[in-house]
Amino acid sequence: MSYPDLSGKVALVTGGSGGIGGETARVLAAQGMRVVVSGRDPAAIDAAVKNVEGTAIGLAADTTDFAAVEAMREETERRLGPVDVLAIFAGGGVGRPRPIDEMSEEDWHATLDANLTSTFLVIKSFLPGMRERRGGSVITMSSLAARTPTPASVAYTAAKAGVVALTRQLAHELGPCGIRVNCVAPSTIMTERLEGRVPPEFKDRMLAEHPLGRLGTPLDVANVTAFLASDASSWLTGLTIDVAGGKWMP
Repeated sequence: MSYPDLSGKVALVTGGSGGIGGETARVLAAQGMRVVVSGRDPAAIDAAVKNVEGTAIGLAADTTDFAAVEAMREETERRLGPVDVLAIFAGGGVGRPRPIDEMSEEDWHATLDANLTSTFLVIKSFLPGMRERRGGSVITMSSLAARTPTPASVAYTAAKAGVVALTRQLAHELGPCGIRVNCVAPSTIMTERLEGRVPPEFKDRMLAEHPLGRLGTPLDVANVTAFLASDASSWLTGLTIDVAGGKWMP
């Protein structure tokens, strides 16, 4: 699918150094966008940028640190110009899943910071410019864990549910400014890292849980993100799209 309106615009992809974020950066650049790939690992960022065919730069930043996010925004605007699309995909679990009474306060706060606080801080930094220009598309990252109980930790579930609520609230607040805010909530996505860690018998069980008969790929999420970034979705805001192969049907 081609979205001509995206050509020449600027996108920031946090969590862009691999997996879903890396594929999203590649797909947005293929639409003619100028893309900032953000992450924490400079080597992984460089590798992701090399995988992009088009205009892309890499910027390392800790998105749980507002000063670091502000510095990333300033460098982005200096090198590529104002950002039109935010794909806020940084996140992930902290530590192994465990019952709530066995979870440390440190793991709880770290997981909420990595997923929910980081989303808030990126939006807080880039929003004034979008408001001034009266336009933009923000795409946040939730998870199937926010929709239904899963083996994920209670902290991860709470954080991703918070992202869904934050998305709806901001869509309501920012609609009059011409800014759309939507969310993607993937089920199991077979990234390269996950592929090597899943035993065959567990993979078969996961396949049986998805009516479409396969597990998701980073490209599945990236394609939905490109649609939400584009004018093809100009009448959509406040939505959470479950990229879940039918495992979750609200």
